[in-house]
Amino acid sequence: MNGGSVDLAVIGVGPAGMSAAITARKHGLSVAIFDEQNSPGGQIYRNITGLGSDRLASILGEDYLAGRPLADAFADSGAIYRAGTTVWRIGEGGVSWISAADSGETAALHVLVATGAMERPFPVKGWTLPGVMTAGAAQILLKTDQTVVDDAVFVGCGPLLYLLAYQYLQAGVRIRALIDTTDKSSHIAALPSLPAALLKPSYLRKGMKMLSAIRRSETPIHRGVTEVDFSGTDRLQAVRWRDRVGEHSIECDHAFVHHGVIPNVNVTMATRCTHRWDEAQTCWRPETDAFGRTSLDWLTVAGDGGGIGGAKSAALSGEIAALGIAYDLGRIDRSAFDRASGRLLSKRRRDLAVRPFLDRLYRPAPRFRAPVDDEVVVCRCEEVRREQLAKAVQEGCPGPNQLKSFTRAGMGPCQGRMCGHTVVETIAQLSGRSPQDVGYYRIRMPIKPVTVGEIAGLTASQGEPS
Repeated sequence: MNGGSVDLAVIGVGPAGMSAAITARKHGLSVAIFDEQNSPGGQIYRNITGLGSDRLASILGEDYLAGRPLADAFADSGAIYRAGTTVWRIGEGGVSWISAADSGETAALHVLVATGAMERPFPVKGWTLPGVMTAGAAQILLKTDQTVVDDAVFVGCGPLLYLLAYQYLQAGVRIRALIDTTDKSSHIAALPSLPAALLKPSYLRKGMKMLSAIRRSETPIHRGVTEVDFSGTDRLQAVRWRDRVGEHSIECDHAFVHHGVIPNVNVTMATRCTHRWDEAQTCWRPETDAFGRTSLDWLTVAGDGGGIGGAKSAALSGEIAALGIAYDLGRIDRSAFDRASGRLLSKRRRDLAVRPFLDRLYRPAPRFRAPVDDEVVVCRCEEVRREQLAKAVQEGCPGPNQLKSFTRAGMGPCQGRMCGHTVVETIAQLSGRSPQDVGYYRIRMPIKPVTVGEIAGLTASQGEPS
């Protein structure tokens, strides 16, 4: 068992984590950074250092390749990098972790969480069938194994769905159909935010380029979709949907689903720092100041884990957070801190100008966030259906933590990560309360599944308690 002591422990090696480590090292802080992947990049820059194909690089595009200089700078930063490592405990004073070869505790004066985003659950009938997977998972296969699925149906809304469709077309893969669930009212709701979005026109130009390419490919696009379900016996056989014209279906073996991304809050929830329901992004997020400081003086959050902003804003927030930590630890003076942070805060504001427009345009419809069909599985780990939630609420269950006793929802290996937001919004819908009033699961350590032997300090190589 080992781990040592550092000034700063960082969890997550995506754009925010890498940027934070680079900046912290520049200001003389010792840094240890932990990530479950075997190479840096996070989800957005996954496998950026192992990309060996010019063809794949052209498919993934310039935005993806922008992660390479950041990864190179991180490699040269001098930070202690523990790849393939799971952090299972976080607290004042440091973190506990395990890897395939070792386990340990690393003491730290400060902890920065940069665990990024996760895809929002898509709780509709049949979403657990083999053959149905998230757009993010499909993109991971493309980035890591250069694996694609021909003739898949794309279902949902949000920039990532269209980005993946564009990348598939660039790879020469046929798309069976694109079923867009964007609510028509969202187009009107987004209009007031358009002038601010035009301050960052590059995002809109990229979006128009992707849409034009998809249209030119003659991929069938079905819009105005209000209901979706997936059918099959042992695996996916068809996608069915309803729009203003009527009901439709299409036979298929694979479907990629997406309804936007939300902060991955299980780690921060476990620390008991203050969180709030963000109605604009319909998700929970930790309450932070401009530098990512939370209600706990030893904990900072950077990147999409503190609110969805995208890769560029995540990298900027990592740099901003590291500056704040360096200042709080007395490593830079006030004047230097103000000069550097003022410039970075301004850049981040400009980059985030498009965010309100995107949030309103791609806001998932309520029925896709909280199911109304009693047969829909809400908690995949424990196979809890919506009807069981409804019965529990009817019997007086006040919130998600009590729901565990009624139904076991949230008690599986993911500790509610995949069902938490759905459970909260479903209870809110059934009880007529707001998600903020309903609350979230009370996440406890260990954050990730870990054996008693690993907690005790056993490793495969040691074989004996340390």
